[in-house]
Amino acid sequence: MKTFIKVTEIWVPDKARTQLEFGSGLYGDLTEFKADSAEQKFAYNEGLPGKAWAEGHPIVLTQFEHSYFKRTLSAQNAGLTCGIALPIFSGEFLMAVVVFLCGDDQDHAGAIEVWNKSANNTDTLSVMDGYYGTLKYFEKISRELSVPKGQGIAGLTWDNGMPVFIEDIGQADNFIRTKEAQLEGITVGISLPVYDNPNKPYIMAFLSAKATPIAKRIQIWIPNSEGTQLICQQGFSKETNDLAEIFETLPVNKGIGALGRVWLTGMPIITGDNETDYSPELNNLSTMLAIPVIEKGHLKAIVSFLF
Repeated sequence: MKTFIKVTEIWVPDKARTQLEFGSGLYGDLTEFKADSAEQKFAYNEGLPGKAWAEGHPIVLTQFEHSYFKRTLSAQNAGLTCGIALPIFSGEFLMAVVVFLCGDDQDHAGAIEVWNKSANNTDTLSVMDGYYGTLKYFEKISRELSVPKGQGIAGLTWDNGMPVFIEDIGQADNFIRTKEAQLEGITVGISLPVYDNPNKPYIMAFLSAKATPIAKRIQIWIPNSEGTQLICQQGFSKETNDLAEIFETLPVNKGIGALGRVWLTGMPIITGDNETDYSPELNNLSTMLAIPVIEKGHLKAIVSFLF
């Protein structure tokens, strides 16, 4: 199964916490781009990861040439044309930056959006920027929208401060662009809040087309009411995976397994990207990205993408 995102990276502060260095990544068969990336470092406000660190919110870069992107030639050779950087903060301090890299071609369709308060109406959200691949009509409609709190996938996330997952967007009453989603073949959506400045909400939304999903399986994990274990609030996949479904019924302890390590450290994780990195959470799926949602230094949720 093809997935919409071609490369996923995690960039982490070095020991001095003054620049970002390579943490881990998923590159598929793009071995030359991986080798180039592993040698990179980014200062504050340098390159795509450093820019997201400095700006304090997700950034979408739809053109590498003549931009601050540092790996333009290498990315072009790999067929990559767009980058999205998601910074993860605990208070004012950066924990890591997750970078997604996509490529424009007819075989890849989907969208990644960044929403924030509308310039003309602070009671609504609008698309600050986004990557839509080949979905030009859907992009036009999306960029014209203003979404109030509690409506649409971004408005729901803004309202409750938690990740929101919509399984069948084309039939969902709480998704505003249902007709457009049906036309473009968009089936699944997940959005998560990005906390830095509580007065300036940023919402990152992933919209998945059936032929090229964002991931093979998506899960939302939250601490239980006692704050002692993580439980799976939602798990979704178009493909049956009995082991994954069983795992989603089991609680996760802090520090145990990939998800437990994310809870313990507040750091995103990529697991299964090499032969020695075995995690039982994968359940026959090859790799996993787990992203923490942190507010005021406390874990609110973990969103995991299994590839």
